[in-house]
Order: sequence, then structure tokens, then C-alpha cells
Amino acid sequence: MKVLLINGSPKSNGCTYTALTEIAKELEKENIEAEIFHVGNKPIRGCMACGGCSKTDGKCVFNDDTVNLALEKAKQADGFIFGSPVHYASASGAITSFLDRFFYAGNCFQYKPGAAIVSCRRGGSTAAFEQLNKYFTISNMPIVSSQYWNMVHGNTPEEVKQDLEGMQTMRTLGKNMAWLLKSIEAGKNAGVQLPKIESKVFTNFIR
Repeated sequence: MKVLLINGSPKSNGCTYTALTEIAKELEKENIEAEIFHVGNKPIRGCMACGGCSKTDGKCVFNDDTVNLALEKAKQADGFIFGSPVHYASASGAITSFLDRFFYAGNCFQYKPGAAIVSCRRGGSTAAFEQLNKYFTISNMPIVSSQYWNMVHGNTPEEVKQDLEGMQTMRTLGKNMAWLLKSIEAGKNAGVQLPKIESKVFTNFIR
């Protein structure tokens, strides 16, 4: 089993990475492969809702950033964790543009567990955390929780490591993700079938 951890910070080895690394260590203790993928620090286009991805086997028509590379990795993943720094009480602009296209183009997320984590200096963490969780709840994904909201505090990686409760929350999240993945696998082996998906109904309120 494998979990893909997406680092949505422009800094590849900053506070968000520090939190994701703590989670990855716990996953690997449970014999679950963990890969941390950095979205990068170059511009990431927002989604234009052009629908072109429906004609390209789940690939975004824009191929000048890291979204399509992550989508290829997502096909082999059994679970996902998305991390972001807090910018103006929201997830970073990069991860927001990234995830808009990642979920719009991707077709491999249903019934795979997901979780979000945020890193902030002081405030705005719960608003950013809530924003990220909405991607899971529109995609038929079980959400993995922890002992507290999934956040760490600190202005540097060294300060994040001093947030003992935050780091413990990351470790618990890793353990809970491993437990849920193993439970899903055990259910499959016992013959438990995935829910049957109905054809989507779209209700437009403007006639």
C-alpha cells in the first residue's frame, strides 16, 4: 500500500514538509510506502473548467507544471495527504490551483482515504484546514482524522518540532491512515464490495 503526500508549500523543506515527514515516518513503521511530492515554487495555472481532461484519459490539458506528474502518481496511491502553509487564513494559492485541477481531471480518488494538514505561524489554520477538506467530501473519499485538528504551529521547521502536540497529532494521523488502509484492504479480502455509484444527477437552479 502507498500514500501520496502532497507538499503545497513553495518551500520544499519548510514547516509543511516537517509535518508531512512526521506522518510519513509513522506510515513506514506500518509497512506502508509514503512518498512526499512537492508541487514546486513555479506558477501553477488555475482550472478553467474547459473539460479537456475528459478527452485525455484524466490528464489536464495544461502540461507546464507538476499537476499531471502528480496525477500519474495518484493512480498508484491508496491514500492521500495534502499539506499547505496558511496564507491569509487560507491554503496557499499554489495548492489551491493545484488541487482544483488535480481533482477536476483525476478519476482515481473514489473510496481512497484522504487527509489534510496545515502549518501556520499563529492563526488562520482552521479556515485553511476546512477549505482543504472540501475536496474529499465531494469525491466520495473517507476522511482520516487525528486526536486534534491536523495542524502544526511555528515559523521555522525547528519551531514546528517544538510544537509537541502538533507533532503528536501528525503521528496519530499517520497511524490512523495506516489503520484505515489496512481495514479497507481486509474488507476487500473478506468480500466487502464498494458501494455502487449512481449516475450523477445535476440540478440547475437557473432555468
